[in-house]
Amino acid sequence: INPALASRFMKDKENDPEKKKVIKRVAIMAGFALLFLLFGWKSATNLLIILAVIDLFYSLWFYKRVKKFQYNFLPRLENAYARFLGFALRKKNPRYFFFGTIFLLLFSFFLLAKFTPKVLFFPENEPQFFNVFVELPIGTDITVTDKYTREVEKRVYDVIKKYEEDTVIDGKKVKHNFLIESVIAKVGKGTSDPSDGPQMSATPHKARVTVSFVDFEKRRGISSSKVMEDVRKALVGIPGVRIIVEKNRMGPPRKKPINIEISGDNYDSLIVTSERLRSFIESKKIAGIEKLKSNIEVLVPELLVEIDREKARRFNLSTAQIGQALRTSLYGMEVSTYKIDEDDYPIQIRLSDEYRYNPQLLLNQNITFRDQSNGQIRQVPLSAVVSTIKRSTYSAVNRINLTRVITISSNVLEGYNPNEVVNNIKKEVFSEFNAPDGITIKFTGEQEDQAKEMAFLSKALMIAVFLIFLIIVAQFNSVSTPIIITTSVVFSLIGVLLGLVIFQMDFVIIMTMIGIISLAGVVVNNAIVLIDFANLEISRRKAELEMDEDDQLPLSELAKVLVKAGQLRLRPVLLTAITTVLGLVPLATGMNINFFTLVSDWDPQIWFGGDNVAFWGPMSWTVIFGLTFATFLTLVIVPVMLYLLYKIKYRFSKNNGSNGIQRNAVKEELFELNS
Repeated sequence: INPALASRFMKDKENDPEKKKVIKRVAIMAGFALLFLLFGWKSATNLLIILAVIDLFYSLWFYKRVKKFQYNFLPRLENAYARFLGFALRKKNPRYFFFGTIFLLLFSFFLLAKFTPKVLFFPENEPQFFNVFVELPIGTDITVTDKYTREVEKRVYDVIKKYEEDTVIDGKKVKHNFLIESVIAKVGKGTSDPSDGPQMSATPHKARVTVSFVDFEKRRGISSSKVMEDVRKALVGIPGVRIIVEKNRMGPPRKKPINIEISGDNYDSLIVTSERLRSFIESKKIAGIEKLKSNIEVLVPELLVEIDREKARRFNLSTAQIGQALRTSLYGMEVSTYKIDEDDYPIQIRLSDEYRYNPQLLLNQNITFRDQSNGQIRQVPLSAVVSTIKRSTYSAVNRINLTRVITISSNVLEGYNPNEVVNNIKKEVFSEFNAPDGITIKFTGEQEDQAKEMAFLSKALMIAVFLIFLIIVAQFNSVSTPIIITTSVVFSLIGVLLGLVIFQMDFVIIMTMIGIISLAGVVVNNAIVLIDFANLEISRRKAELEMDEDDQLPLSELAKVLVKAGQLRLRPVLLTAITTVLGLVPLATGMNINFFTLVSDWDPQIWFGGDNVAFWGPMSWTVIFGLTFATFLTLVIVPVMLYLLYKIKYRFSKNNGSNGIQRNAVKEELFELNS
């Protein structure tokens, strides 16, 4: 498509814009703008004004600067680059440049190890909303839970109250919170922490308060993370309540940053060990842990109903009949259906609350049944065949791969790195905590997912480079040339690593690795452009010297050819890098422009930041850092590697320029370069 469009629309030489034609075009656009304004088409009018200003700006001022850039600056840049490349290919300089680049790669890894950036699984985001999970002991009445939730709400409102301001709505002066969009409280069902897994039973002892923020650009520079931390501090000191504050996290759903699995066969021993481990970690006062929580509730109250099977047999009662009677009393039985239009509503019948919540009255009810021995209708009180025991138990038995497991988990406080916190916990646990025989302690969760994703993306990078290598082998019908191109991909990591160390940016497993994989494609393209053209120039030079294609070009001639090839390919390589880097700058900085309001109201609404830059910024900066350095690699180190490769071939070749060029003359010019 590009050649077809270029042949149709590109001109061999751009003519200078004529002022008369420019003024005529601007006048026509101004006329249409005035016409659109009379019809009330404000956006169309503004768009024509913008186009007219751009036309004037380009024709009367910018065009001259573009010509100077094209015909003055770029030729000077090409000549300077040719002189530098000639210096790089002179005498022993190619070795110095090549091994210097290898040293720089090793040095960048050393710096990365010395000044290790924070390693994150997914980028840390400013919360769009956060949840306050309120949990009381199991068995707490929902009205009591609601009472505590109202206290939590009050403290939340006290924190966010300082972001209120007076505003006028419908002529009335009211308080308006410019930072908070909504505060929603919910008590009972559906209030559990999603990371704890699905909750099948009712949860009257749990509640949740959700605080939602306005969009990033409307927050007036206030950090939502700081507001969340203020709320967390304000909720300290409510007795008998477990409170966890958690923000929305970017990326797919995943486990907690701190996730410790205690596995074994003896469940009672697992419960004891998990409580000991939780108390042990809390006693170490490790910074960054919000609140350790087990996924198993202990001391869950239970009313055990035991059936006296001998008595039941004497009354000709089955255990199924007794169980069904209790279930009907507590949960009800569907006796009919109520239909409205297309909807059916089941009608359940069960005991009223005053009987259902009274164990004595519940067990004194009669079971009415037909005696199978004589066919008579009989009634037997439940208390005659059952007895009750009040005791405590645990909430569930969880298994992973058929092994019983109890999990202790926690969030990491804002400002702390999850990897560092988990490593501190590991040091304390594995050095001082003694687990009983048969019980295994394993750190999983986000850290385990992080290791898996890192391994997967590393493998993906290796596969990508290998496939690139195979394609280039087929393209050049050579193995040595693809090695140079693949090496340039490896060297491009120097820019990425140095960028992370110098600017102390986080190494985000997912986004940084995707950036490195993306970088490989751009680096390969530029290297192919340069090497392919260099091979073409080498073939042309051999033809000029009347050499066979299999003959090796003298190194002095090779250096001249590489300088010429690099000089002619400077523009495409440089422009590819510049356009890619500049194209990624808005994504890396989070620059936002509203072009619709710019055209309609002259209001571009420019602002920087937001959740997008938190998520995509690490990938963008990775490509920017890597490509900036890779451009130097492509323009200098790739010709150097190509020169060294031909030099090695020259030494081991039997046809060292034998057609018309004396071997002695070649030796004299071996390391001489006349730039």
